[in-house]
Amino acid sequence: MYLAAVAVLTVLAAWLHVAGPYYETGIASWYGPGFHGKLTANGETYDMNGISAAHQSLPFGTVVRVVDLDSGRSIDVRINDRGPFVEGRIIDLSRGAAEQLGIVERGIVPVGLRVLHWPRSDADAPR
Repeated sequence: MYLAAVAVLTVLAAWLHVAGPYYETGIASWYGPGFHGKLTANGETYDMNGISAAHQSLPFGTVVRVVDLDSGRSIDVRINDRGPFVEGRIIDLSRGAAEQLGIVERGIVPVGLRVLHWPRSDADAPR
């Protein structure tokens, strides 16, 4: 009985990792070369090889888990920029984050976002 309960809970946890619930779902893309070394919207220098992301409305410093809904792979990123500015897209990942998620070649993928950490204030976001 115990092993059956553990098996059910393990399957449920794996299903929730991919299937939700999500703060938001939509299309993710990545950005890099044209922005590398320039300032992000929160004042940081953008490192395309680092692990960060742009979102249109989440507060700077928010940490989100981005789950590739096709593969189930995920990565945790910190919001430090604004975007994407292409209709239908909900998050732009740094190239480094996109590489770790395995989406560089595909370019755009369906994702789910889970908020892992809300910043206490704007002071949480490095400048």
